[in-house]
Amino acid sequence: MDNNLPELRDIHLPDADISWWPIAYGWWVILLGLVLAALMFEVFVYLRRKSKKRYALRLLDNVMSANIIAAAAQSSEILRRICVFKYPKAAALFGQEWIAFLNSHAPKPLPKKAAELLLNAPYIGENSQTYSENDLRDLQKFCQSWIGENL
Repeated sequence: MDNNLPELRDIHLPDADISWWPIAYGWWVILLGLVLAALMFEVFVYLRRKSKKRYALRLLDNVMSANIIAAAAQSSEILRRICVFKYPKAAALFGQEWIAFLNSHAPKPLPKKAAELLLNAPYIGENSQTYSENDLRDLQKFCQSWIGENL
């Protein structure tokens, strides 16, 4: 065998100024995973919030019935259920305080006749002719915009 010892090179030390950039591929994968996890969380929160709004609006659409008083009472129930979820202290309000609270959280105030319908619906007989379809329609429009603003 030949003597190969003279061909060997001495130990080379790395430079004193070692850069951390560019980072290794593993760190890119971890960073991408974190970004994807954050994005998925945001999408989940968005869809969950939207699903509550869609569910409430679907309930409100199913309220329309031949009986104005029953439809108004069901609309009031939907608004109260939302308040139990979003504004727990407001769910206990009644009378003009309830109407004032709803108006304070709405883009447009509830018309006077529709507000009376909302307040009096649980106490009026189902055969009452006091309120018209227009009052119920105004109440439904208000409920839709209120749900849109608050959920």
